[in-house]
Amino acid sequence: MPFSRRFVRHIRRIGQGAASLTQGMRVTLYYLFHPKEIVTEEYPENRATLVMHEAFRGKVVMPHDEQDEHKCTACTLCEKACPNGSISILVTKNEASQRVLGQFVYRFSQCTLCNLCVEACPFGAIEMDTSYETSVLDKTVLDQVLNKKEGRA
Repeated sequence: MPFSRRFVRHIRRIGQGAASLTQGMRVTLYYLFHPKEIVTEEYPENRATLVMHEAFRGKVVMPHDEQDEHKCTACTLCEKACPNGSISILVTKNEASQRVLGQFVYRFSQCTLCNLCVEACPFGAIEMDTSYETSVLDKTVLDQVLNKKEGRA
């Protein structure tokens, strides 16, 4: 008796697998004969027209205005919010002995793209980019200085 129960259970599992396979193949064949309804992005063929969603998190960037000024005040809140130390703020002083941003060093190779630094910035000085092709052969180019010049507007 135990052998026949196992055999029946085995045949039942084979039948469930065949039903699942049939359901998947039905969806595949439907899209094969209705190509206008396909919602899948055809990457990399559509690379020129592909636009990422606004919620996509690429690397951290520091926007600059027309005069190459940025909004960073060197408060270091983004550096403190970063869970793995991929941001380093190097502070310097200007002629009036005020703290200003010397360098904003960003290490993309260590970044987890968690967006905590952007949320911590009270001035909106940094944001997440929507770039998605970020692979490189030389790892040293992943360390970047985001600000173009010292100081703040």
